[in-house]
Amino acid sequence: MGLVKTFIVSVFRLAAGLAFVCAALTGCLLASTAMGQDNLLDVARSLFSPIPKRAADLDGNPATLEKLELGKMLYFEPRLSQAHNISCNTCHQIGRAGGDGRSTSIGHNWQRGGRNAPTVFNAVFNIAQFWDGRAADLTEQAGGPISNPTEMGTTPGHAVEELKGIPGYVEAFGKAFPDEIDPLTYDNIARAIAVFEATLITPNAPFDRYLEGNENALTTEQEEGLRLFTDKGCSSCHNGINLGGSMYAPFGVIEKPGWEFLPPDDKGRVEVTRKVDDDYVFKVPTLRNVALTAPYFHSGHAWDLEQAVAVMGTTQLGTQLSPEEVDKITAFLQALTGDQPKVTYPTLPPSVATTPRPTP
Repeated sequence: MGLVKTFIVSVFRLAAGLAFVCAALTGCLLASTAMGQDNLLDVARSLFSPIPKRAADLDGNPATLEKLELGKMLYFEPRLSQAHNISCNTCHQIGRAGGDGRSTSIGHNWQRGGRNAPTVFNAVFNIAQFWDGRAADLTEQAGGPISNPTEMGTTPGHAVEELKGIPGYVEAFGKAFPDEIDPLTYDNIARAIAVFEATLITPNAPFDRYLEGNENALTTEQEEGLRLFTDKGCSSCHNGINLGGSMYAPFGVIEKPGWEFLPPDDKGRVEVTRKVDDDYVFKVPTLRNVALTAPYFHSGHAWDLEQAVAVMGTTQLGTQLSPEEVDKITAFLQALTGDQPKVTYPTLPPSVATTPRPTP
């Protein structure tokens, strides 16, 4: 039975890999065919969309000024962590393109997280949140790190108790959720943070201006990189508004990268779905602002964008990109850096004598 099971698992994995390869090759072929028929801008518009100047409201969680201001305070609030030393901004820093510049983040009691912290910028446009897609939306994601013992290290109940012990937050939740009898709940903590996170978008990148009709927005090298990006098949996965974030894919479709890039004990989405063909499958990351968000991959092992591009060529496309091709694609990726959010650090409500104390 063991041999039969192993054979079946191998068949499933092979089928999943072949299906992905076919999809990638089909996308590459369609892009190449279109490139021969239309100009580069037309092809780009068929594959990508510009970041809007304003993010849309979240489903079932409309934004108000009071909720937005509360969400901003909570995003920077270290008292949501057990030791009062970690906030959302610790791992998703506004001043660092929504990441933290570490391979893996440091959490409660100096524990190391298992994966690189993905950028929160433009996350509102992703199909799901986290590398494995275990959170359906920003609201579900916002509540995860607070109660994760490796990250902020508290519990939902204690987080609510903490904020109820701060009079300024009791008042702020009442204003943000005026129709609720008990507005200060764990769900509303997540809702307020999600509303703030939805505003962290980066429009007006050179590539956005190009998509909007300014064909001079890209340099010649960046245009050549865009052409390679579509011709080689990169856009089969990295497409849409976020140039990623809209699908899942195995890391190592054609050729497995080294275990430093693909740690063997992190099997990705299979831990969420329990489906054997989701072994080493991860959400395709957004490439928006990628020039600002090193290190790369879920392992955070690649610190050089050119290296990351070359690795993706061999592992996902089965292509050994030349140094010149890598340089041109990297130049195009630099055109994805948009206007960074301007966020004023909020003044947080003070603790009082009865506010719960930190517990290291």
